[in-house]
Amino acid sequence: MLKRTVIGLLRSHEQTGDKAKDPMLKSHFYKLSKEKAWEEVLSTLKKMQGYKVLHEVQSVGEIVLEKRTAFGRTMDITVSVISVNPVNAAVDIYSASRGSFGDLGSNYRVILELYRTLDKKLSAYKTTGNS
Repeated sequence: MLKRTVIGLLRSHEQTGDKAKDPMLKSHFYKLSKEKAWEEVLSTLKKMQGYKVLHEVQSVGEIVLEKRTAFGRTMDITVSVISVNPVNAAVDIYSASRGSFGDLGSNYRVILELYRTLDKKLSAYKTTGNS
């Protein structure tokens, strides 16, 4: 976690993906169709304390959230629900802090929190990779 804080001195964004070097930032996969995953992810995000859903575009699978930090900064978070095949979907997250300084690792922590919440809600459907 110290490494993330040091990186966060300079960087004010973080994202997940298939090829992420950090295993905690790898895409999460669920054995659900994109439509079903979309419904589950959206309803879960709408219930999360401290997050505000600003925009949702089901056709492209994007949900835009806003979170205010304890220090008054605003974070913009984009959650993407991607169809891997007809029965599997992946969820990726991009989080960025507004302002000129780094985020001290807060975007990293927000991504982990979102994934923890989604994995808990969708635990019955969690898979490893695009199998």
